Formats: sequence, C-alpha cells, structure tokens
Amino acid sequence: MTEILVPIDPLLQVSSVCRSYDAGALHALTDVSFSVRRGEYLAIMGPSGSGKSTLLNLLGALDRPTSGEIYFEGQCLAARKDLDRFRAQTLGFVFQSFHLLPTLTALENVQIPMFEGQRSRRDRVRKAEDLLSLVGMARRAGHLPAKLSVGERQRVAVARALANDPLLLLADEPTGNLDSAAGCGVLDLFDRLHREQGLTLIVITHGLEVAARAQSTLWIRDGRIDAAPLPNVPTSFPPRCVA
Repeated sequence: MTEILVPIDPLLQVSSVCRSYDAGALHALTDVSFSVRRGEYLAIMGPSGSGKSTLLNLLGALDRPTSGEIYFEGQCLAARKDLDRFRAQTLGFVFQSFHLLPTLTALENVQIPMFEGQRSRRDRVRKAEDLLSLVGMARRAGHLPAKLSVGERQRVAVARALANDPLLLLADEPTGNLDSAAGCGVLDLFDRLHREQGLTLIVITHGLEVAARAQSTLWIRDGRIDAAPLPNVPTSFPPRCVA
C-alpha cells in the first residue's frame, strides 16, 4: 500500500527561543514562543529595536538561537546540516532594501535563486517571465534596477523570492522604502499571493496599515512576544489600491 504523506502543521514552531549577544550581556530576544499554521499570513509588529529583525533572521535560518528551538515541518532547524539548501529551496526573502544586482536586468535578477537547481536556461527564463507577469512587471523585464522605480524594484524582489516556490515567504519591512501608493501595491500583491496561492507569509513591520492586512498579528516589545490582539489594529482590511 502506498504511504500517504500528510503535511505537518504547524508549518513553523518557535519554542522558548532566546538570543543574546556580548556573552549574554545583551538580550535581543527572551523566551519567544509561537506557531505559524500552513497558509497563515502573520504580521510581527513592534518599534525599532524591539527584536523584530533578530527574530526574522532566526526564522530564516540566517542565525541560531542562544537557547530554545525552532522547528520547520516538525524538524529542528539546529539539527539540519544543509541550511544553505534549506533556505534556497524552502524560504523566500523580501527585504526593505531590495538587494537587486545592479548589472542584471529584472528578468536576470529573478533567475538568481534558480541557478543552483537543475532547471535549463529555457525553463529559468520561462519561470522568471511568469513571475514578473504575476507581479505586474512583464513589460519591465529587460530593464536594469536603476531604470525602475522603487516600487517596481520591490515587485522584482518579490518575484525573485518566489523563484523556487517557497513554502514560507519572510518579508522584513517590505514597504519601508516605498511611498504610500507603491507600498499599497506591494501589500495588494501579498494579499493576492496569500489568497490565490495559499502562500504562508510572515511580515515584519512597525506600521499598523501593514499589520492590518495580515490574518493575525504578534506584538514584540523589548524582545518579548505578546500574542494578545493589538488594540489599534483595524479588524477589517483597508481598501486595496487600484493599479
């Protein structure tokens, strides 16, 4: 009889995680615990210096906890010996500063995560074209980043983050460098990816308007998580932008 593999839920489990620096003198995160369901859209919100980016680095296996454990699909990340491959094949990252290579076109930038895989050049190009179309950038595929607006650069960064069909998209202040119209466009894109593709998203933000788009919100302050609802976050989504 063929074995049926059932996806493990929660997708991500954070258990009593602490992160300290300077031989324990500086506590960036203290006893952080929460879980993220498969297909959930979570916002982690807090002021500057609260530990948000430190937490994102841990969730993305870019850093290790001082104590506590993080589990992805039931497997402890600390026990994995292939974290580079895990990040490349399982996670997508969107940062505030885009990190596009300036000498490559939008189409070429989107292909970067695919270079380590087994795709042919034709398949890479086709996949990149499809993703640029998905984020509304098909007509700008041949442009260098310097010829794109900041909003367009972030859309290309989102397309690149989706190149290897990640199970989890991690975004760190994705609208921080954008004006309100461009930021709204990126948030609309996240809404669509979550709604139509069931993508699991974790967005780090200090903005109420960004957190309001998510299904659930965690507040982080002084390195500690409070799972209680934020009092000022609207219970309904703000109006979506019209392109």
